[in-house]
Formats: sequence, C-alpha cells, structure tokens
Amino acid sequence: MTIQIGDHIPEVTLQRIREGVETLDTNALFDGRNIVLFAVPGAFTPTCSEKHLPGFVQHFDEFRSQGIEVACMSVNDPFVMQAWGESQHVPEGLMMLADGNGDFARALGLELDASAYGMGRRAKRFALYAEDGVVKLLNVEAPGEFRVSSAEHMLAQLKQDL
Repeated sequence: MTIQIGDHIPEVTLQRIREGVETLDTNALFDGRNIVLFAVPGAFTPTCSEKHLPGFVQHFDEFRSQGIEVACMSVNDPFVMQAWGESQHVPEGLMMLADGNGDFARALGLELDASAYGMGRRAKRFALYAEDGVVKLLNVEAPGEFRVSSAEHMLAQLKQDL
C-alpha cells in the first residue's frame, strides 16, 4: 500500500557517504525535522540529472530559509550517490541517500519495476514533505512525467499549504 498524507515514515535504513559509509535509520533522520525527500529512478539518468536534482540544487537555499532540510534518494549504492552528488555540485547539507536494495521505496509503496529498461526495481519519481516523520505533502509522478515532484512545484505547495 502506498504511503499517504498523515502517515508516519516507515522505519528502514538508508546509507550515505560522509567519512565512510554511514547507515541512517529513517526514524532518526525524519523525527524532529522538516524534510523534503525527493526520489529519482536512477542517479546519472537523463531527467534525474538534467532536471530533477538540478532544481533542488538551484532552490536549496529557499528550502533551508524555511527551515526545511532536503534529501535526494535513489535505489543506488552510496558510492554512486556520492559520485552523482559531486558531479552535480550538490551543496553541503543536501543529503544524497542510497536505498541500495530498494527497501525504503518498497516500504513506502513507491517501488517501480524498471526491468524492461535493464534497471531492475527502483523508486518511482516522487517528492514528499514530512514534519517530525509525518507526511504532509506527497507528489508521485505518472510514468514518464516530471512535473509534481520538481523543486519549484514543492516550493509552491509549501508556500500555499503550510
């Protein structure tokens, strides 16, 4: 079942690179914070690299000025996420999170079967906003689209709804 507005973020572990590989529990990551989490089907893929991540890089300071942290997640390993972040000039503080086995995407009910494209199981393209671990906004893209999970759309919703 897909996560809904009002639901608590499920407890799963993710990884990122800081001073080595760091394992993060989603409860510890989300509890007590306001976070926009956006997910991409794959690091280094065209729409993800040309539009999705660059929008959040461009608007990162706008989110931060509202007290909102930003995290990018993909079903990739933490080394790929680190390299992608470096190649995209991701600012310090924008978390590049690896859901290596797709456990988080599956727990959210937002898993995508991209086997037909040789990519296996991935995360659907989405963006959510959570306060203290509770989903307040959720935007899931239709297959092949990129509209409602953009940084610009999330900022507009946050200004309107919150």
